[in-house]
Amino acid sequence: MAIMKCIQARYNVMLDEPIENPAQLYTEAVIFILGAMLCDSLDGRVARLGGRESLFGKEFDSIVDMVSFGLAPALMVLFLILSPEESLFFKNIGGFLSFIYLLCAGVRLARFNVITHPLIYPANIDRSNSDFIGLPVPAAAGIISTLVLVINQLDMQRWAIGLPFLMLFISYLMVSPIRYPSFKSVDWNTKVRLRTFILLLASGAIIFMYRQYALVLLFIGYLIFGVVRHLLMLKRIRRQSRPSKPEEKSTNNS
Repeated sequence: MAIMKCIQARYNVMLDEPIENPAQLYTEAVIFILGAMLCDSLDGRVARLGGRESLFGKEFDSIVDMVSFGLAPALMVLFLILSPEESLFFKNIGGFLSFIYLLCAGVRLARFNVITHPLIYPANIDRSNSDFIGLPVPAAAGIISTLVLVINQLDMQRWAIGLPFLMLFISYLMVSPIRYPSFKSVDWNTKVRLRTFILLLASGAIIFMYRQYALVLLFIGYLIFGVVRHLLMLKRIRRQSRPSKPEEKSTNNS
């Protein structure tokens, strides 16, 4: 559905009436991508509750993710930066960077399937670590789609030209060794203090009221968190591996 809305917005086809402003169609495409993210977060839990978890479902889930979080955002960015007045340079670089994003999304999903395979799971990887290796593909699609949502809301279509370069950075993060929290180990049946519960409710209300802007801030914050944590970890490793300097012995001849 997201891909169809992007095609309708770009080429003004399959519509009851022609439209002049395609921003609404791109917004609907973003909503479908976010809906796919919600389904992606629930499908595994539903399968486990029904006792239907299988390797087939896991592999099929990655194929679906390739469409929902790979092809749909890449097509959206490509169509947003293409316009009759744009130069051939922007058309070519937009198509190339969209392809790079799609390629890295496929590599990221394939690597995830190999790492988590019960039969060929490498022995040198810690099973107890619930972090993702590389930026998850749904999060990458969430960053791009919510940015498109903000661009449409604020009528800032000229800034869409920077989206392909952001996609290049996101593409690197997807195939990088940077770890991101998966939140799979969070126990939702926990007890919290009343003040914490009220704070969570207030935060949820603010996010709902300003959801167009809150969502993009949450996704970008998730991206930055992984990068900053990785840099701090590298700094700590360098500090620990640095050989300690021998104490200088002072020789005083009197």
